[in-house]
Formats: sequence, structure tokens, C-alpha cells
Amino acid sequence: MKIFIDTANLDQIHEVSSWGIVDGVTTNPSLMAKEGVFDVVSHIWNISRMINGPISVEVMPLDVKGMVMEGRKFAEIHKNVNIKLPMSTEALKATKILSSEGIKVNVTLIFSVQQALLAAKAGAAFVSLFVGRLDDIGSNGSELIDQTTTVFSNYNFNTEIIAASIRHPGHVLDAALAGCDIATIPYNVLKLMISHPKTDDGINKFIDDYKKLNLL
Repeated sequence: MKIFIDTANLDQIHEVSSWGIVDGVTTNPSLMAKEGVFDVVSHIWNISRMINGPISVEVMPLDVKGMVMEGRKFAEIHKNVNIKLPMSTEALKATKILSSEGIKVNVTLIFSVQQALLAAKAGAAFVSLFVGRLDDIGSNGSELIDQTTTVFSNYNFNTEIIAASIRHPGHVLDAALAGCDIATIPYNVLKLMISHPKTDDGINKFIDDYKKLNLL
């Protein structure tokens, strides 16, 4: 399973790139606003210099004409940029146009298998399933991943499934067990994935024993 980092923070991207585990980046307007980004083009160019993999950039317009125009603009920044479109009728139309031009599209805000199926049919390269937000309203986000991977496998879709809106390491485990193509993970959850109390206990025990041997 590929791992993307879900952030627009350049320091976080630079840090996780040094770990050797990150395959791409996803951003959205909320993440950009959180970082105080005003020049999206320059910001995405800076990200492309850190990560050699897909970079999802979300458009702001909600009409097909605006989506296509802004999508083309962002796609020119770097060959790894793909265009995020929020699921809608207009987004399906824009996906068909952009994908026909060789521009990869990530249809986002997917909350049902039916939405994912339509996005794949329209030519989406990626579909982003919002696991955590489904859990927030009492639904089972991980079940959506499992069902979507089954449907896509049934019909041999080339569209890659992204587990998004990940809240904790358990969501990552569920995505991996379901055979999800990608999990896009916030920095704090990536940090949690590294840690385990028994690992910390083991390290402390080793340190104590090394001290007894006068190795430290």
C-alpha cells in the first residue's frame, strides 16, 4: 500500500520525505488555508521539489468550466500534479474532459461505493474515500473501503482507491487489510504509527543494560 501525507505544511513534508516511506502528497483548500498559503502555484512547486510522487491539488470552482480551466493551470506546475475535484455532476463532466487530456484526476469527498463507481467510470485516476468523516456520523468508514475495493476488483478498474480522512492508525490497518491502494495520512498519525509502548520499554531497557556494561 502506498502512503501519502495529507498536509500542506512544507516542514512536515520535508521531514517525512527523509523517512523513506512517503509516496505522495494530498492537499485541499482547508490545509492550504491552515498554512496561510496565498500563492498556491509556488507552494505546489515547492512540494514537488521534496516528493517524487503524486501531488493532489484541489480546484476552487464548482462549475465544469472553472474546474477544467483551473485544473489545466495546476497540471502545468509539474508532471506529478493531479487535480482534486469534489464529487458532483459537474466534477464528473470535468473528470471526463481532463482525463481525456491526460490529466490525472482525484475525485474527493467520496462517501459511498456508488459515488466511487461513477467517478471511476468517468475516468478518475484516484477516488478519495472519507473514512473518518463517516465514522464521525456513526457509519463504518472502513466498510466503505472494503466494499469499494471489492467492486473495483470485480470490474478491473484502474482507478486507485485512497483511504482519506484518517483519524488514527487503526484506519490505516483497516485500509491495508482491505487491499486499499493508498492511504493519505496526517503527520500526527504517521508519528503514532512509529510508536509503541513496548518499543519504548525495550529501548529504555537496552539503555539501562548498556549503562551497566559501561557502553554509554
